[in-house]
Amino acid sequence: MSPEPERERLPFEPASHRKKSPKNRPEAPPAAVGGEKEGRLAKEDMAIPDAVSKRMIGRMALLCGVPTALGIGTFIASYITVSNEWFKLPNVAVVLVSMGFFGLGVLGLSYGVLSASWDEEIPGSKLGWKEFTTNLGRMREAWQSRKPS
Repeated sequence: MSPEPERERLPFEPASHRKKSPKNRPEAPPAAVGGEKEGRLAKEDMAIPDAVSKRMIGRMALLCGVPTALGIGTFIASYITVSNEWFKLPNVAVVLVSMGFFGLGVLGLSYGVLSASWDEEIPGSKLGWKEFTTNLGRMREAWQSRKPS
């Protein structure tokens, strides 16, 4: 196996391929190892940058908020339709349509986080498909590196 080329690590992305210390060996106190910052990431290093966070929140609000509002609107519209006796709606249809909208809201929430550019300087594209595939690949790498061998 050839080693993979090093890619630039994001500021809040943990270092990969860390070796786990054996559990039966007692750990040395942080002062003896060389300080608290050495060997560990500080909370500031692990925090999501403000620009990236705002990007994610904007996408999540749009991609989750619209389907969720439509799901709630389904109940309101069906109530008005049935109470005014415009026509009869089966209960199952109302439940399935609203569940479909709420399901789209959950998918929109996930896509909103993953489709935002995780780099502070790069705003990303409108749809975010390239960013989605990149970020999903990063998540898969992180999951695979955490699997016990």
